[in-house]
Amino acid sequence: MSFDAAYEALTDHDDDARWAYGTGFADPLAGVDTAVPAGVDRAELAAYCVMLGDDALIMSHRLQQWITRSPELEDELAIANIGLDLLGQARLLLSRAAEVEGAGRDEDALAYLRDEGEFRNVRLTERADADFAHLVARLLAFATWRLALLDRLTASLDPVLAAIAAKGVKEVTYHRDYAAQWVVRLGDGTDLSHERMQAAMDAVVPLLGELFVAHETELRLAEAGVAVDPSGLREEFDAVWAQVIEAAKLRPAGAAGMGPAAAEAGAAADVAAPGTGSEKGGRHGLHTPGLAEILTELQAIARSLPGGSW
Repeated sequence: MSFDAAYEALTDHDDDARWAYGTGFADPLAGVDTAVPAGVDRAELAAYCVMLGDDALIMSHRLQQWITRSPELEDELAIANIGLDLLGQARLLLSRAAEVEGAGRDEDALAYLRDEGEFRNVRLTERADADFAHLVARLLAFATWRLALLDRLTASLDPVLAAIAAKGVKEVTYHRDYAAQWVVRLGDGTDLSHERMQAAMDAVVPLLGELFVAHETELRLAEAGVAVDPSGLREEFDAVWAQVIEAAKLRPAGAAGMGPAAAEAGAAADVAAPGTGSEKGGRHGLHTPGLAEILTELQAIARSLPGGSW
């Protein structure tokens, strides 16, 4: 298509692939039956949507903090778009949660008006990154796990969750590949980049265990054919993780001389609330100080102008 002016090209929305969430995309839920499936507990379905929505929302916010800090302009755009993809997923999931619970809240209320203990994201999403290597290591872990989850969720008996997952699979496939390419590039690069990439991968390992521990709600909804039991994702995750580590010429262990499981156990005290045990985490509202930092920034305007709209 030809245009008389550059502005016309920028404002044409026919080529959806060029545009971020909310600027010309077809509604992924168009024509989808939004009724809650028979026999499914509405409160539990809403809670599950909040879990997955919070994962995407908090990870998106951390990614956005890297805009203007990335090594190249292309990475600025890539990270910004990954963050926007996840924000789009968060909006759909939190909207579904608000609709199902029927308490008069909307996606904004869930994002901006809940306190730290009410968030249900896994703690991997809330950790700050010391450098770019830490960012791509954490993104690789998150995207590998989420892609495996969303792929299975496309078969959910809840048509809305299945549709959101189908859209998300296409997006998160790119997220995982982007992160993997950078891990390999840095791991198999200079001595300095290799050292930093190894340190970043080691730092992520203690946060992995929580990803595969099922919350009671997840288990009940998985039995009903609505949700995914995260414990069944471990084998696929480990296979991808090992493949990337080998290509990047990194140590497969989470710490020198230790396997990943031992490293997770040894570092559990760093990420678990005192007295709760490592099996309790973000799904139960137990978080690191990083989440409070994120919410202070994320919620500032909405809380300073109650009921405001813009």
